[in-house]
Amino acid sequence: MTKVVGIRFKPVGKIYYFNPEDCALSVGDGVIVETTRGVEFGEVVLVGKEVDEEKFNMPIKSILRKATEEDIAQVADNRARTKEAFDICLEKIAANGLDMNLIDAEYTFDRSKVLFYFTADGRVDFRQLVKDLAAVFRTRIELRQIGVRDEAKLLGGLGICGRPLCCSQFLGDFEPVSIKMAKEQSLSLNPTKISGTCGRLMCCLKYEQEAYETLIHRTPNVGAVVDTPMGRGTVLSTHLLRGVVQVKMNADNDAVVNEFKVDDIVIIKNASRSQKHNDDEPVDIKTLKELEKD
Repeated sequence: MTKVVGIRFKPVGKIYYFNPEDCALSVGDGVIVETTRGVEFGEVVLVGKEVDEEKFNMPIKSILRKATEEDIAQVADNRARTKEAFDICLEKIAANGLDMNLIDAEYTFDRSKVLFYFTADGRVDFRQLVKDLAAVFRTRIELRQIGVRDEAKLLGGLGICGRPLCCSQFLGDFEPVSIKMAKEQSLSLNPTKISGTCGRLMCCLKYEQEAYETLIHRTPNVGAVVDTPMGRGTVLSTHLLRGVVQVKMNADNDAVVNEFKVDDIVIIKNASRSQKHNDDEPVDIKTLKELEKD
């Protein structure tokens, strides 16, 4: 096991692990490290963690040094230069007539590279744009096309709940979200009701999914034959969150329906589960599948 520190390069970015060597670090400290993009400034967000280095695809790199006051001043200067770089790139995009939406610009710590993040509906031939930018900045230029979820993370905003977007507040990584989750949570399959600001499925569908899967596993399906404290019957409806089912008693000719707690019944023969949703409108499968994309 190797003791590592977790470092972020963006406020709500992915955590990367580095070997602290003999450097005493605390959460919140700035450090200078070597990455695949070059020399970068990062912030320590995790200390004292031990990991199995064999589980990583490549050796864990060591930090170069703890950030000095000069390093922090350079980071501030890089951020000040970013606005100018962004404006220049916008001008060059317009001059080349490219159909792309510039989202953000970023200098590496040592200014060996300027990165520009953009979105576009399809592939963009930006070779001439790179040449134009390199002539201005006299350094390496990288244009990186990102998805709409990454765009929302970078720009921020408010969700339909009225709170700041989760991705821009605390989600370091995007987890897969599927239409199946909406179905199992009995949510409307209307795209406008289950998609976020980015136009993709809301990340919060993932938060309660594990609880719903547990409840579904222990709750009989509609049509199941069950034994209850009042005898054997057939399940007519279920309420996952309340943990109750409505059962029509088989021995009752008047077809009286009784409600029982899930813990008080025994499943004799379960039925196949039919996934239903709250809309009577026809479901456009193709549109729903689009919501699952990154």
